[in-house]
Amino acid sequence: MERRVTAGAGGAPAGDGELLTIGAFARACRLSPKALRLYDELGLLTPERVDPHSGYRRYAPAQLERARLVAWLRRLGMPLARIREVCALAPNAAAAEVAAYWAGVEADTAARRDLAAFLVDQLSRKDTVMTGPSTPVTMRCAALTDQGLVRPAHQDAAHAGPRLLAVADGYGPGGDLAATAAIEALKDLEHQDLTSADLPAALEEAARRAHRTAPSAGEATGSTLTALLRSGTQLALLHLGDSRAYVLRDSGLFRITHDHTWVQSLVDEGRLTPEEAASHPQRARLLRALDGATDFAPDLQLLQARPGERYLLCTDGLTSVVPPETIQDVLTAADDPGLAVRELIRLTREAGAPDNVACVVGELTAAEAAA
Repeated sequence: MERRVTAGAGGAPAGDGELLTIGAFARACRLSPKALRLYDELGLLTPERVDPHSGYRRYAPAQLERARLVAWLRRLGMPLARIREVCALAPNAAAAEVAAYWAGVEADTAARRDLAAFLVDQLSRKDTVMTGPSTPVTMRCAALTDQGLVRPAHQDAAHAGPRLLAVADGYGPGGDLAATAAIEALKDLEHQDLTSADLPAALEEAARRAHRTAPSAGEATGSTLTALLRSGTQLALLHLGDSRAYVLRDSGLFRITHDHTWVQSLVDEGRLTPEEAASHPQRARLLRALDGATDFAPDLQLLQARPGERYLLCTDGLTSVVPPETIQDVLTAADDPGLAVRELIRLTREAGAPDNVACVVGELTAAEAAA
């Protein structure tokens, strides 16, 4: 491919004697010749001169600084598209972009570390369940909702029972009815004698019925839904939207749902940091919900629980103003689920309560201890 000869560092075309071969340039900047060819093809690091006959690349010494920056950014794991953006910026702006990228990496690493710990614990429990005796358990639970201090209407709903925990966050002109209908669609599950194998399908079918009755897309009304259904120590989790479920175990507090929001998708793609997402003007824009405008596509999983664990289901009216560390402290210190939900609502109101809030806390307890 024919290339234009660019000016050297002095403003005039550089002579071959001043240029570095691709091998010498690779050694100087610690990038392999293969990587240099790739970066050339991507327009990220274009050689100073390419021989029109042999295609042999030569680089100017002045290009070493950019090449070393590319090498360092690749060592950080930065995607090539973002490296191109950084290299086009002035030094101060480039420094800010690198800092923002690394903040995102650290947040993602922390989240993955917590997820890894949760999965290790969860998978270990499955092996124990297959080989060890089961412990009869029951569920102590409590639910509480609050309109908050700003919203003119209350559109959150919640349910807490010995087999079913659920929260729903309605939106749009009929959001209160949508949230209530979502909870009502699940309540019959409290009275069904289900085995652990039946739990996910039963929970999904009940939620599907709620979705079928959701308002049409033109009405811009719907609801989130997050629910746990229990049989013994097995818990089926169903999740749609940006309400959340957490579990408090000996090793800490873990979030076991993933927000179905447009902003979260940008975080997942590396286009936003979690800190930027928290204040984004469209952070409430949902990608999945019980809504005529969206397909029914819930997250479903089966969890193995143990006595002593506490589960929190809540709408974003809580998590948008109360940090996870405080939530963990409340769930750890409260003597029972009722005290926990009341304290969480109190903290939400203390923080200004800009949204409705719903909290459900369930604590798995050995049957003999509860007797």
